[in-house]
Amino acid sequence: MKQLLAALAVCAALIPASGSPAEPVKTLRYAFRIAETGFDPPRLSDIYSRTITAHIFESLYTYDPLARPTRIVPQIADGEPEISADFKTFKFKVRPGIYFADDPAFKGKKREVTAQDFVYSIKRYADPANNAQGWISYEDAGLVGLDELRSQVIKAKKPFPYDTEVEGVRALDRYTLQLKTRDARPRLVESILAGNDLYGAVAREVVEFYGDKIMEHPVGTGPFVLKEWRRSSQMVLERNPAYRERHYESVPAADDAEAQAILAKFKGRRIPMVDRVVVDIIVENQPRWLAFLNNEHDFMERVPEDFLTQAAPGGKIAPNLAKRGMQALFTLAPDMTLTCFNMDDPVVGGMTPDKVALRRAISLAYDVKKEIRLARRGFAVPGQAPIVPGTTGYDPAFKSEMSDYDPARAKALLDMYGYVDKDGDGWRDLPDGQPLVLTRNTEPNSLSRSVDELWEKALRGVGIRLQVRIQQWPENLKAAQSGNYQMWPVGSTAAQPDGQGALQRYYGPASGTQNLPRFKDARFDAIYDRMQALPDGPEREALFLEAKRIAVTYMAYKVHAHRVLIDIQQPWMSGYRRPLFWQDFWQFVDIDPAKQPVR
Repeated sequence: MKQLLAALAVCAALIPASGSPAEPVKTLRYAFRIAETGFDPPRLSDIYSRTITAHIFESLYTYDPLARPTRIVPQIADGEPEISADFKTFKFKVRPGIYFADDPAFKGKKREVTAQDFVYSIKRYADPANNAQGWISYEDAGLVGLDELRSQVIKAKKPFPYDTEVEGVRALDRYTLQLKTRDARPRLVESILAGNDLYGAVAREVVEFYGDKIMEHPVGTGPFVLKEWRRSSQMVLERNPAYRERHYESVPAADDAEAQAILAKFKGRRIPMVDRVVVDIIVENQPRWLAFLNNEHDFMERVPEDFLTQAAPGGKIAPNLAKRGMQALFTLAPDMTLTCFNMDDPVVGGMTPDKVALRRAISLAYDVKKEIRLARRGFAVPGQAPIVPGTTGYDPAFKSEMSDYDPARAKALLDMYGYVDKDGDGWRDLPDGQPLVLTRNTEPNSLSRSVDELWEKALRGVGIRLQVRIQQWPENLKAAQSGNYQMWPVGSTAAQPDGQGALQRYYGPASGTQNLPRFKDARFDAIYDRMQALPDGPEREALFLEAKRIAVTYMAYKVHAHRVLIDIQQPWMSGYRRPLFWQDFWQFVDIDPAKQPVR
């Protein structure tokens, strides 16, 4: 009876006062496995918060949703950029008539996005007060005068002077943005101008209006607006009522049958096609998977490792799910799983031969293939270097020590450098006789528990004690950013087609942000800097190879695997294709309310 009454209430809600049926509200509902941290782009590093901001803000350029290989296309920009022959001066036209979502910060007036909004948004990354996690990308870009202004602010300990003109970041007129770089930057567009999650336009009035609460009040030009937020529990977004008229467009490869089928169905449709998006936070795998099976969610983003064999035995969707009309999508993701070592830690850190030997022994003691087989149910490939599939610099034929499992060699390294049992208790000690105990920060979920057990057994096998410190992901991130950890497992997803973005994790100036281990090596930094100015080609590929070898040698990270991700959509959802280097997709999918069960 309760279910019947609930269904009648839903039907009544769809009938307006005039008595004629209204269009049903199309709601997309799914879950994140890890909680968000907030919604102010410069302050973000986690993929979950960035997935939300990717649908609220808009960058000058974006990615074709279906094209593989990827293709960058104008979004707020009015056409292609004007680029000087030396790749040092870039001019972008902002399309007139694009407006921010209505917000009290605008005092009842419509607010058009202008070139000055992008100047302000870029400067926010340079403002030390924002502790911008993505500042390194702008520092890498070498925008003339910007890092000098930042350094002056840090030295003077004064507020950032947003009204000070910077030669490398200027609005030439209302709709023309000009960027100038010190050195050639052939890939500037993809590095700092394509990606709604971090590089979208932010209005100065909004930041000043909300002040310290700006993380709670994202206001952009994108297709959705944040309506409700219960921290670490649920986020509700609705279609931006002021969003411009925009239609589904894509140019996928002619031989890409999957993409061509999606295009045939949606080409020319006005986007977004759904009215509302509800994102729940469900940390544990089992309840998240059951919520999907019970039709509470329309979409399972990344089937949990515990249920991969149930969802896709033999690499195909399970017959019982196929019978229900579900569709599975398999993607070798441009990502990697890693163990991060704190290079400032007195035990596992350091660049001296004994410290390097310890990290390499820890790596050799661990069986990545066993992790893939047991914890990841076979849906991953071993990682050989910190470059991910689908990006420049990735070579599937490259082989290194990174994936080797050789406990005998690990023991020999430990013995050689004095990590032996000095007190007869059965456990190895440090060369100075102090106990050798490693601490691995981890999260309270079933995958982490499985991998923790594998690590504990592996290290016990070579005589090293391991203890785990269980915290929620945001707490572990804070600990890593402050340097208060020894070992921490992290995942990294490429944000652009260029593989150099992954090498930021080893770049000295990025220490404490992208470079969580705080790895510092002058040779590596010189290679990184040189790569920035080079066009793609053999010379740059050779530098990729050299950078990978340095990364393997010093083992600031142990690269574990590149994951094969499985996403499943319910029969009433259509249009999904996993984004590769971007986070937004809600506007490109549709929900059929006639097939969707009443909730």
